[in-house]
Amino acid sequence: MQGNLMSRRNFVGAAAATAATVAAFSLAGCGSNGSSDAKEDKAETKALSGTITAVGSTALQPLCEAAAEQFMEKNSGVQITVQGGGSGQGITQITQGAVQIGNSDVFAEAKVKDTADLKKIADNKVCIVGMGPIVNKDVTVDDLTIDQLKSIFTGEVTNWKEVGGADAAITVINRASGSGTRATFEAAVLGDTKVPDTFKPQEQDSSGTAAKMVASTPGAISYLAFSYYDDTVKALKVGGVEPKEANVEDNSWTIWAYEHMYTAADSDEATKAFIEYMMSDDVQGELVEAQGYIPVSGMKVEKDASGKVTKK
Repeated sequence: MQGNLMSRRNFVGAAAATAATVAAFSLAGCGSNGSSDAKEDKAETKALSGTITAVGSTALQPLCEAAAEQFMEKNSGVQITVQGGGSGQGITQITQGAVQIGNSDVFAEAKVKDTADLKKIADNKVCIVGMGPIVNKDVTVDDLTIDQLKSIFTGEVTNWKEVGGADAAITVINRASGSGTRATFEAAVLGDTKVPDTFKPQEQDSSGTAAKMVASTPGAISYLAFSYYDDTVKALKVGGVEPKEANVEDNSWTIWAYEHMYTAADSDEATKAFIEYMMSDDVQGELVEAQGYIPVSGMKVEKDASGKVTKK
């Protein structure tokens, strides 16, 4: 915070009356021109302070980290730490009161065992995240149907030639069971289909690690939030639909979720201010899309906790 430093001029005059007049004029001018600045300084003096820990979704982590950095630049008295761990971890820790923010790709209703815990927390939907299948760049397939994806992620299809690709083994890389990204992907792709106990693909705890594993493993397939897409892996179409923001907005692309930042129902001032910042134009109008997410305001549909999608 910086105050406004105003220079003082020493007027030397022969007549004391003239000097007094000049001094009075200078003070009056300072009070008039600096009134708005004084108010601003007063507001800044009442600075926020505190420590915020946000835990959970690794799909939301890049946006949360970027917003936290900007927020701390504006509020030096607040320290924000952003950690992953998965949506399940985020919801568990916020309901236990262990953290100030629980980040999640799924509604808390899907994770809590005691519904009374829902009264302890408040849901803040800060953006939308599209998710989709990604493969190693040596895979020749560019497009899979939902049924083909289901066959791969239940272990029924194990070779790329079975879905129009080369004769090469498919290596499935899953996210861990507490992952909201996994829950979103499985809800959209598997539906009520159960994965056989005999099918045990490898699991990764974070989106970043899953991306690295796919990039370095021939024939590999996994799924990521759009915000993790880069040129080290290949993103697939699903049923001919491209993984693009506009297709998520009208639900042509059906693999998507709200990004929730759950807080305590009676959260502290610093946490409230950070959530307000997440919904401000600085984040919603710029940072959300720059980081590969979709503003809630752009959606033409909405989804409830049961997964039902309706037009707005």
